[in-house]
Parts: sequence; C-alpha cells; structure tokens
Amino acid sequence: MHGSARPGGNGNDAYPPPRRGWYVVAILTAAYMVSFLDRQIMALLVQPIRADLDLSDTQISLLLGLAFALFYTVLGIPIGRLADRGSRRRIIAIGITIWCLMTAACGLARNFWQLFLARVGVGVGEATLHPCALSLISDYFPRESRGRAISVYNMGVSLGAGVAMILGSLVIGLVNELPPLELPVLGLLKPWQLVFVIVGLPGLLIALLMTTVQEPARHGRIRVRDASGRETEELSLWQAAVYLARRWRVYLTHMLGMSVVTIIGYALFFWLPTMFVRSWQWSIPQIGLVYGSVNLVCGPLGVLLAGWLADRGYRRGGKDSLIRTCLWFMLLFVPPAAIAPLMPSGELAILWMIPSAIGGAGATATGAAALMMYTPNQLRAQVTALYYFVINVLGLTLGPTLVALVTDYGFADEAALRYSLSLVCTGAGLFAIGFLLANLRHYRAAVLAMERTERA
Repeated sequence: MHGSARPGGNGNDAYPPPRRGWYVVAILTAAYMVSFLDRQIMALLVQPIRADLDLSDTQISLLLGLAFALFYTVLGIPIGRLADRGSRRRIIAIGITIWCLMTAACGLARNFWQLFLARVGVGVGEATLHPCALSLISDYFPRESRGRAISVYNMGVSLGAGVAMILGSLVIGLVNELPPLELPVLGLLKPWQLVFVIVGLPGLLIALLMTTVQEPARHGRIRVRDASGRETEELSLWQAAVYLARRWRVYLTHMLGMSVVTIIGYALFFWLPTMFVRSWQWSIPQIGLVYGSVNLVCGPLGVLLAGWLADRGYRRGGKDSLIRTCLWFMLLFVPPAAIAPLMPSGELAILWMIPSAIGGAGATATGAAALMMYTPNQLRAQVTALYYFVINVLGLTLGPTLVALVTDYGFADEAALRYSLSLVCTGAGLFAIGFLLANLRHYRAAVLAMERTERA
C-alpha cells in the first residue's frame, strides 16, 4: 500500500473560503455544545433522581457513563465508515434530532431501566457528531490553520459544560419552585423530569441549521492498489485495518493517552457538583452557576490559547506542536484537578479549578486536532470514531464509575467523594502524561510521512 495526493486536492487555494469554513465551525461548535449540554445536565440532577428513583451512587454512575457510552462508542465506527463515503452534514442533522428527542425522553422515565434506555438513545444520536465534524473541518481548512479550527470546535465541551451548569441551575431553581406538573397522556412529571424536557427540545434548531452547510471537496486522500493491481482511492475495510495496524504505535499511544484525560474530565464533570453538595453544603444552583461560569470562561480561553500555540509552532517547523502543546496543557490540568477536592472550603476548590479548566480544555482540543494531521482523508471519520470509541469506553465508563466504586466500596462513606475524586485524578493523570510522552516521537514521524504523501 502506498499513498499519493489526489490531483488538485491539496493546495491551499483548493480549500473553501475561510469565511465559509468558520461559519461551518460555528454551527458544529453549537452542535457540540448542545450535545454536551444534553449529556451533562444529569450531573446536576443526581440528588433528586437518586432520591426519587431510590438509586445508589453506582447505579447513578451507570446512567452517567455506561448507558450513554454503550452505543455512543460502538455505533461511531460504522457511522465513521459511512461518513468517509457519504454526506456528513446529513448524518449530523439526523443525529442531532435523535439525541434531542431522547434527552426529552429522559424526562418521561419512571424507573432506572427506562432512564437507562433513554440515555442509550442520547448516545446513539451523539455518535454521529465527532466522526463527521472533524472530517468536515479538515476539508475546510489547510494544515497550518486546521489545529485552531478543530480546537475552536472542541470549545463546545467547555461551552456545553458551562451552559449545562448555569442554564441547568437556573432551570432547576425555577422548576423546583413549581409543583409536579400533570400532563395529558404523560401523567405526573417531577421537577427533575421537566428539566430534561426543557433542555432537550431546543437543540432541534441546530439540526435545521445543518441543512445550510455545504459538503466540501475532500483533501489529503491516499492511493492504494486493489486486488487487480490498479490504483484506487477507495480503501476496503481490510486495507484500512492494515494501514492502521502498520502505524499502531502512534495511534495506540495517542488514543490511550487521551482516554486517560477523558477519565479525569468525566470524573470531574459528573461528580464535582455532588461533591460540593456533600462536602461544603453548597446548593445545586449555587455550584452550577459558579462552576459553570469557570468552564464558560476558562474553557474557551484554554482552547483558543492551545490552538494558537499549536498552529504557531507548526508554522515554525514544529511538526509535533499539537501533541507537545497537549502535553504542556496536561501539566496545567492534572495537578490542580487532584488538589481542588482536598481544599478546606468550596471557594478555594473553585480557585484551583480555574487553571484545571484552562488546561483540560486545551489538552482535549489539541489532542483531537492532532489526529487529523497524520490520518488520510478516506480514514478520518473512521479513525475519529475509533478515537472516540477508545477514549469514551474508558472515560465514560471508568471516569464516573471508578469514583463511585472507590466511594461506595473503598471508603464506604458518601462524604468521602472528594477523596475518591482526588485519587482518580492523580492516578489517571500520571498514566496520561506517560502515554503522551511516548507518543511524541511516533507522532512526529507520522506527520512527516503524511506531509510527504500530500506533496507527492
């Protein structure tokens, strides 16, 4: 198997105008924000759901992690294959519609299993977004500005988490003052159920906006030989598997390193509000507003700074600038995340979460962008799906569940949640930094090889 560039498909003049590219990034970032809002809102509802449905912390962790991750991770790979061959914008529009309706359906659940299945549905819809979005952005922007564009898209994590905390807190504060609502057919809805319905449905507007997005020409395609020896740009599943297997070191260390970042991120996203309630008696609206504001301000700051630094380093000849930037932001992310839960007051904990939010957002954004720098066009959506499969299988399942298991069975005390969070952040952080350090050399070589292919 060898690679060469598709004629006319790799010069910067062949890319769409920057204005159109940034319009698409804005819509995709809004979609990512809505997806994270729909995914994250449950973290603010842990206490009322736990009390109303009589659930343990471990059951809650399964709703937060496993239920969502079950099909979100598995379906991403066949969706990625479809996205590398078909209409990416259409796939995203369908996915947004599914996850918004299923978020609203969470508000109709009456027991653990109904809520579990609704969360599975949210994951099914959201599985469409990342493979299509990263592939689309990579065809809208040349290599020297691609890092910043993908980083801005990844701002959706921080915006979604921040809006989930702030908007969720306001909605929760509002509906908690209302009596349960009796609706025809649907019956009695508790305040926490109303929150899901109110948050879920407005995202359907983003699905309509996706119809205004144009499919760009595909750039950076490689050629392979088929069974008859002819050159073709179509890669079979076997050829795709062989391509990845020959480069297993760079893909494995990259994905494992970022999966551990995700473990820390989801552990914080899902359990930090509850920790403030248990450790310092903050109300959910109070912690939601404060922590949401931290994410809303510091997350985009970290993303923009990391994207700018990475692109600047690449233009100056640093072929590994994206992963190197990711590592620097990891060092800003992990130590404060491990220290914050150990603080004597909630106010001091929030201060430590400020650098952690900047570092986590920057590391997440550059880690995803780095993948697009050494992956050929025909595999970008599939590799993105595989990437999110790996990081979310570990992040969404181990992140929330490890914290819950240490709390339930290690300390056997729900008040010890803060210590569980600190332990998980420390251990996972050490593994993440180790994997990404090992990735540096392989990443640099892979980027250089891909550049040679595109110039051929």
